[in-house]
Amino acid sequence: MAKEIKIAIAGIGNCASSLIQGIRYYKDIKDDDELVPGLMHNVIGDYKIGNIKLVAAFDIDKRKVGKDVSQAIWEKPNCTKVICSDVPNLGVKVKMGRVLDGVADHMKDYPDDKTFLVSTEKPVDVAEELKKSGADILVNYMPVGSQKATEFYADAALKAGCAFINCMPVFIVSDDKWAEKFTDKNIPCIGDDVKGQVGATIVHRILTHLFAERGVKIDHSYQLNFGGNTDFLNMLSRKRLKSKKISKTESVESQLSKRLSYDDLHIGPSDWVPFLKDNKLCMIRIEGKKFGNIPVELDLKLSVEDSPNSAGVIIDAIRMLKIALDRGIGGPLLSPSAYFMKHPPQQFTDEKSREMVEEFILNKRER
Repeated sequence: MAKEIKIAIAGIGNCASSLIQGIRYYKDIKDDDELVPGLMHNVIGDYKIGNIKLVAAFDIDKRKVGKDVSQAIWEKPNCTKVICSDVPNLGVKVKMGRVLDGVADHMKDYPDDKTFLVSTEKPVDVAEELKKSGADILVNYMPVGSQKATEFYADAALKAGCAFINCMPVFIVSDDKWAEKFTDKNIPCIGDDVKGQVGATIVHRILTHLFAERGVKIDHSYQLNFGGNTDFLNMLSRKRLKSKKISKTESVESQLSKRLSYDDLHIGPSDWVPFLKDNKLCMIRIEGKKFGNIPVELDLKLSVEDSPNSAGVIIDAIRMLKIALDRGIGGPLLSPSAYFMKHPPQQFTDEKSREMVEEFILNKRER
């Protein structure tokens, strides 16, 4: 009988919807299908995508709390594209989590179908629910800027003995104090702030690395992002963007031998455009000097469905954590974090981190 990977999810938004739909969509992929469109890995260790089973879910929106996850993923304000419309009843009801700083004040000023509607249900004891469910792994999908909420779920994972994936730009796995907590309890974790499969940050990183490797001196660069989902609506509050800007900027700057000044590198969300829904538009510009001090300029436009762009990455991260659990490895997983996340404990080039991940899968590298 195939081993199950029991997961819990905090935040049943677009990213969770894409992940849950994707698990169903790819459930019947065969072991011998070495190259499957849309997947970085079909099989990791002993685990296929079909081995992943959702056992617990948490949210704060009254349209989702109390409903089976198979129904909750279609509720507003979710707006991502449908990958798989026949997600069956999963027998997992969405439980009420703690709100804390998970809902920005300005969200109440927007139409109901675009924003969060906080449930009046009493919050559950998340750590106890995780224990009761038997979850191996907790996936955190809190909104950007949710420092207290993310720390709350990280603490719940520690109390329940769950491995932890932090998809958001609140620094847990890359923070020494939090990393020590997971190490002391021998609980593995991956984070922070997921890279899309082919998203704005990974494309910007690769291009920046290309310029640097080819001897081009980069003078200026920007990355501007537009979208229409609740993530972009939430980020209209600039005070919630401090860690997000740090995460994205450091991810790109890590590919340079010399950092650019604050005036010469700008990375961050630009605006919320409702009709785009879960589509994300990214504009990247790089200006530099090549041989003979001659200018070279690059302008790029990328259009991606935002939430599915991260789902395949998290499916891989889930299986990496399960391998770590099987091997008795605790603390931050450096290789998967470097490959899957924008702000890992340690940055590497994407070529190097990919090589490290393959070594980890083959048990040639501990972390």
